[in-house]
Amino acid sequence: MDRWSRWKRFRDDEGMATTEYALVTVAAAAFAGLLIAIIKSEEVRGMLLGVIRSAFG
Repeated sequence: MDRWSRWKRFRDDEGMATTEYALVTVAAAAFAGLLIAIIKSEEVRGMLLGVIRSAFG
């Protein structure tokens, strides 16, 4: 294998899009988990309930 073939194989971007999609999916799942944990807390639940009550009351 000549030098050019090795360099071209090293610089090949094939499969990069799949890796990027996988990383974004994992990050989105982690962010969703964080949001669920925040919303489940009593402080946030009470704050949201207060906002809803003041909007309708």
